[in-house]
Amino acid sequence: MPVKRNLPIAAWSDGDAVQGFVLLSRKERRQDRNGNAFLDLELTDASGSIAGKVWSDSPALDSDVEAHQFIAVHGQVKDYRGQLQVSVQKCRRAVDADREHGFDEALLVPTTQEDIGELYERLETLLRERLSQPLLRRLALETLDSHGSALREHPAAKSIHHAYRGGLLEHVVSMAELALAVGDRYPDLDRDVLLLGVLFHDLGKLLELGAMPANDYTRQGRLVGHIVLGRDLLRERCAAIDGFPEDVRLHVEHLVLSHHGELEFGSPVMPMTAEAFALAFIDNLDSKLAQLRQAARTNGGLQYMRALGRFVLLPESPDEELAGAGPSSGPEQTRLDL
Repeated sequence: MPVKRNLPIAAWSDGDAVQGFVLLSRKERRQDRNGNAFLDLELTDASGSIAGKVWSDSPALDSDVEAHQFIAVHGQVKDYRGQLQVSVQKCRRAVDADREHGFDEALLVPTTQEDIGELYERLETLLRERLSQPLLRRLALETLDSHGSALREHPAAKSIHHAYRGGLLEHVVSMAELALAVGDRYPDLDRDVLLLGVLFHDLGKLLELGAMPANDYTRQGRLVGHIVLGRDLLRERCAAIDGFPEDVRLHVEHLVLSHHGELEFGSPVMPMTAEAFALAFIDNLDSKLAQLRQAARTNGGLQYMRALGRFVLLPESPDEELAGAGPSSGPEQTRLDL
């Protein structure tokens, strides 16, 4: 069977022999039911991700290869219980010399499909034009100015939703635009407070998670978590503005602390105001639809989504543009030395 070289992961199919470059997102040592050791991997590129296995009888994994590194890989794609995975036969760290064989980090780091600069401009314009109170507008714009560079780069989560470069910015912009629509439908809501809640609700993820490609939990992320970290960032920014209204700060703090909606989902308090309820529902709506949209780019039909705990029905036509991203396979591709 001919080897398919440098195809994006989204284009891999059952039975394919594949070779190319990926980001090793995860590497864990495990044992099967018979006590045999194997390596459980997650391989990622800009088009998606796939599980990888290195079995005990395979000398495949170079000892220098660790999680969050770019690697060259050769393996066999198989369908296991309805999910594709790749049995890795050889791999090693990618090096500069591999660029002549198609290695390009930009093709391997999952990134929002939207223009990051345009997203940032939309958010800045929205906050400047739609926040009615001057001190609240100042808080939002100074926060954006201070954290804008990180916001452009960060994912919104490690794996569940918007887990790619620019994902946090995309999530915040989407939620802010939803918040305006909700505010128009329910004019009794304090739209300024709701918009500040949107801006700050996940801002703690800038401290909880490392930027791509690592996208892993920091020490303070593990020990404190993004909800409290975000509340602390809000307090710091408010303290720097003389005369910032205490009641508004407390209300926005409540939105940040309660935005997961329920205690069992990680919020230390449940929503107690109309704006807090609105934020929690908007956040849940955007994150759930983002998960479905991401899954639909590479799969169709009935699929089990572990994060949602159920089967979902996805459109039968995957996103062909995404599935076709990356360098093509063909005779012009140089064989990779593994």
